[in-house]
Amino acid sequence: MAKVFTLAEVSEHNTNKDCWLVIDGKVYDVTKFLEDHPGGDEVLVSSTGKDATDDFEDVGHSATAKAMMEEFYVGDINTSTIPTKTTYTPPKQPHYNQDKTSEFIVKLLQFLVPLIILGVAVGIRFYTKSSA
Repeated sequence: MAKVFTLAEVSEHNTNKDCWLVIDGKVYDVTKFLEDHPGGDEVLVSSTGKDATDDFEDVGHSATAKAMMEEFYVGDINTSTIPTKTTYTPPKQPHYNQDKTSEFIVKLLQFLVPLIILGVAVGIRFYTKSSA
């Protein structure tokens, strides 16, 4: 039966001399692999003390890399010790209706454009009378 660790226990192994990771609910001692890791040892050390599953998956490791993990397996994580992830929920906002906005702009222009033309015409008429 596999040993079960808490996140606090795994978090104690957070240096390049002693590095443990939590990936998919399993604990891996990757200390011996640090020098050989293609991404450098800092990447692995920075993933200690948390669930590193997302970090691991985001990189897109090969099937060979995933198979290599078996030799570093030391036990399982007590999932109740890992904080739950929260998802972003955007604030409630009124629905933006493009059609109503466009409709408003068209009506506004239908009102303003004739007024502007009338104003320009009166202005020209007034200007030409006063300069004559």
